[in-house]
Amino acid sequence: MKARGSFCVLFRQIIFFVSVVLVGINGAQASAWLNAHATFYGVNQDPATFGGACGYENTMVTAFGVNTAAVSTILFRGGEACGACYQVMCNYKVDPKWCLRRGAVTVSATNFCPPNNNGGWCNAPHHHFDMSMPAFLRIARQGNEGIVPVIYRRVACIRRGGVRFTLKGQSSFNMVMVSNVGGSGAVKGAWIRGSRMRRATWMPMHRNWGANWQSSIDLRNQRLSFKLTLVDGKTLVFNNVVPSTWRFGQTFSSHNQFS
Repeated sequence: MKARGSFCVLFRQIIFFVSVVLVGINGAQASAWLNAHATFYGVNQDPATFGGACGYENTMVTAFGVNTAAVSTILFRGGEACGACYQVMCNYKVDPKWCLRRGAVTVSATNFCPPNNNGGWCNAPHHHFDMSMPAFLRIARQGNEGIVPVIYRRVACIRRGGVRFTLKGQSSFNMVMVSNVGGSGAVKGAWIRGSRMRRATWMPMHRNWGANWQSSIDLRNQRLSFKLTLVDGKTLVFNNVVPSTWRFGQTFSSHNQFS
């Protein structure tokens, strides 16, 4: 019995060791750093106007702040990156002249850096961040034609307040801009439900452009609920987040970031 007990203890120790190794491997993959380059834009531009191709319009009002970036084609993925967060660090080992030592910043993807078809940095397959000036100056000095080598990784978004839903459109054409999403930050799928619909019925929405999702159903004078699937697979449900008295152009916020 003693030998059998010792074997069980040893077996549990082996399982524990393997589990730790696997967790370590998965963690390393999740936090892997990738190579890219960064530039800046909008030297004399109000950072509040950096919503761009995601449709956030005013990044201050939509709670993204000034640390924003337009991302290249391979990162933007037709708008799927809108709202995602990236930790960007200037590669001091490669460019000690222009990089700030240990300079790092977390930016939200709020815009698209379009390819120029002439081998530009935003062309595929380049990984590139065209950053707001405030964000860029946290990792590098302004110079070297405004481009520096960086390393980056995807990180969780830390947002204040609840998820926001801005209602656009008219009559049977509904377009909803989703913003201020925490966690993975980026929305992969969206559904809408009116209070006159059965509770189990969700109408799928389609990405119109950027962070704007549309449906073709008249939901006026109904309370609205939303279901979101994030790029990390997590599903969030916001029941009756919009009252029946809503009007196009209004923004409503959930109480928190959770379902």
